[in-house]
Amino acid sequence: MTVSDFPGRDHLIHTIDAAIALGDDAATVQALRNGLCQMMREGSVRLPDCVLEPVADHYARRELYTSPEYGYGIIAMTWGPGQGTPIHDHSGLWCVEGVWHGQLEITQYDLSERDGERYRFTEVGSLIAGTGSAGSLIPPHEYHTIRNASDTTTAVSLHIYKRAMTCCGIFQPADDGWHVYNAKQLQLDEAA
Repeated sequence: MTVSDFPGRDHLIHTIDAAIALGDDAATVQALRNGLCQMMREGSVRLPDCVLEPVADHYARRELYTSPEYGYGIIAMTWGPGQGTPIHDHSGLWCVEGVWHGQLEITQYDLSERDGERYRFTEVGSLIAGTGSAGSLIPPHEYHTIRNASDTTTAVSLHIYKRAMTCCGIFQPADDGWHVYNAKQLQLDEAA
């Protein structure tokens, strides 16, 4: 279920549409990072209250909007204390992520070697992203993990994907330093 309205929704959509119209992935994600940071600083967009509610057994993915014209998707993610992801990709899609509430630990990886469905990664950096910050991924630099940095509070992030992202690759560690690829269908949580 998509959230149909929230304060600043039209401003958010207009900002994304204008960035997409730039026609270049690097310019688009730069404009979106700047735009998200500005919206968070000004408080011009207030995400719906439902995105503040974590789900007990997994981080929540709530669809806020999918553009009928450009095809991009906006997903709010709610991270309960300590919730996170394994190493995953973004199915070849660029993404811009803004931290609306709390702090997220983000660790980026480069793919260093591949052998069929086995992958070896090199960690290239980790950071704590706080409220009001935004980052982006442009393939082939799309591998990362995200984790709520707090063991006691909820974090909320807003993710804008080039197209609605319905699946991704997750990479489970093997005993020998390699990771094994698994396709994952992404589910949406109730957004009411």
